[in-house]
Amino acid sequence: MAGRFAPSPTSDLHLGNLRTALVAWLLARSTGRAFLLRIEDLDTQRVRAAPEVAARQIADLAAIGLDFDGEPVWQSDRLARYADAVARLDTYECFCTRREIAEAASAPHGDGYRAYPGTCRHLTEAEREQRRRDRTPAIRVRAHGAVQAVTDLWAGEVSGVVDDFVVVRNDGVPAYNLAVVVDDVAQGVDQVVRGDDLLSSSPRQAWLTRRLGGTMAQYAHVPLVLNPQGGRLAKRDGAVTLADLADAGVTAGRVLTLLAHSLNLAGRDESVSPGALLARFDPAALPREPWVLGPVD
Repeated sequence: MAGRFAPSPTSDLHLGNLRTALVAWLLARSTGRAFLLRIEDLDTQRVRAAPEVAARQIADLAAIGLDFDGEPVWQSDRLARYADAVARLDTYECFCTRREIAEAASAPHGDGYRAYPGTCRHLTEAEREQRRRDRTPAIRVRAHGAVQAVTDLWAGEVSGVVDDFVVVRNDGVPAYNLAVVVDDVAQGVDQVVRGDDLLSSSPRQAWLTRRLGGTMAQYAHVPLVLNPQGGRLAKRDGAVTLADLADAGVTAGRVLTLLAHSLNLAGRDESVSPGALLARFDPAALPREPWVLGPVD
């Protein structure tokens, strides 16, 4: 049994990322699970200087006292595993652009995701050959309109229709929903803790887990950290990384206290350690609402 934290090395971790990592660590350790670190570096369009960024992320996690079992796993080292998984699925080529999908699909989900309407599902070989002359296709899995339910630790039962989602992008990169499932199954991850903006993707991933012979994980989606305007926290909101906060005189220990306080685990000025938080950790007592970040001092 294992839990995991799986950042993408696109930039330094901000307070929202660190808060989710802390909850993931607490939940794994409190349930006797190993805690793994996976570097999700497949998106070459967004990932720059991945080793350097990942090294800073790992250092920041250590600075607030989080430890991991084993060495970090890099997705870019696992391409053969993803190709093998795709070969085991019922798939088809898709030539649609995002704009075409947006025009043909139903209204987007709350996370902006639009379910695929099946435009390329029944193309003939001749039609596919014609379209290949103009576009490189993505690869979609046939879900046949399956309905999948998952149980989230805080949100309860979440059910969704599984569309024919992308498993390989048109640039040849394995898609997130495929890679994360392949890795979780291979690593024995049965506890998935992440931000609640990813809750709606859980039915797709749980369905794919079953298709690949795995067992559905236990999900726990953590409410996001928001800026004072109610938007999702981002680096543009100012000093929200450990490095920026250190420049402003805020130590990593102080950041841990603020994260713990936001989770109802410590007083606002109480000096704490992850071990001390583990002793008082109760998942049922964690707040269900987003944390609106005010001035950090």
